Amino acid sequence: MSLKQTARIISTYAGDTSGVASALFELGGMTVMHDASGCNSTYNTHDEPRWYDTDSLVFISALSETEAILGDDEKLVGDCVRAAEELNPRFVAVAGTPIPMMTGVDFDAVAMEIEAQTGIPAFGFSTDGMHSYASGASMAFEALARRMVRKPDGKKEPGALRVNLLGLTPLDFSVYGAPEAMKRVLGQRGIEVWSSWAMGSTLDDVAHSASADVNLVVSSSGLAAARTFEDRFGIPWVTATPCGERWNDRTADALREAARTGKSVLLPHLPPVWDTRRLVLGEGLTAASLASALALETGEPWSALSAVDADPETDGALSDAGVPFAADEDDIAPYLEGCEILIADPLYRPVCPENTRFVPLPHEGFSGRLFRKDIPDLTRDLSHFRKEQNL
Repeated sequence: MSLKQTARIISTYAGDTSGVASALFELGGMTVMHDASGCNSTYNTHDEPRWYDTDSLVFISALSETEAILGDDEKLVGDCVRAAEELNPRFVAVAGTPIPMMTGVDFDAVAMEIEAQTGIPAFGFSTDGMHSYASGASMAFEALARRMVRKPDGKKEPGALRVNLLGLTPLDFSVYGAPEAMKRVLGQRGIEVWSSWAMGSTLDDVAHSASADVNLVVSSSGLAAARTFEDRFGIPWVTATPCGERWNDRTADALREAARTGKSVLLPHLPPVWDTRRLVLGEGLTAASLASALALETGEPWSALSAVDADPETDGALSDAGVPFAADEDDIAPYLEGCEILIADPLYRPVCPENTRFVPLPHEGFSGRLFRKDIPDLTRDLSHFRKEQNL
């Protein structure tokens, strides 16, 4: 990490290891973080708001200093095998942290050995704690799409348009009921949610998700999985987060068009940040969708800036949609110069220019539970948020 990447003022986003744990939390698997004893609270009690209300097998390997220096992958494999044989999870996922990154642990090999000994599907994720939660969640969702989704049995039955929601984790959507809200707004437009990855759906729902007609990518962490669906099953995708009535209408139209033509749609298309004085800062796709929704409802141009890395292809796609990526304080600062209105997590307030009006919009993956009670549900209606913030 260079000095430029050091956060002097603002906080940092949850790490990629937390993203893996969050993406897989509800699916009945066993997730093991290869890290020191005591670090489990980072991934669970701090980065996982479902931990207190939902059972899930999330463990730490209790990596010791001696093991880190001398290496002892057999112990990691053995512990995972014994736990899996006792608990019988649907799958096993082993994810990395900064120490294994430095010692060069081969997580794919670890997963292969666990699967060979248990017969349970196993995944290895070379996360390193140096990237955002979206990167880790993207790895996890893509792995599910590659290995756990079955080919559809027979011909699809006629009926309502079927959609999978890809990229749902509480790190982006907290626990205010976003999956249910998305199902409602899409259902009102004649679209059936077939599965929601991965809040509110089981692993069996995920396994049968190739029976859907189209995928709706609701955050950047779902795009790699959507592309895997496209490669494996020919299912197109649309990128958009449900957000306000007019934007939801446009999203529904894009879903129908994608299903009809078989062509995927990168829906948000925003003007450059320099051409507007109104900016939404945060996770790229959700920020771009809110900016697009506000532009539709206010008649004023809005732009978006992504501070969350997912993967090179995702970041490139968002850049094509007019959403640049700037994670470091020094990179973000130029985009804020001359900004009239900034919508961002409250922890960005210290770097907001003096003459810029700051509108707080808490983000679980950035400020955690500090402002959770203040997170609004913008899925269906923006009117309350606009009125409250005078937008």
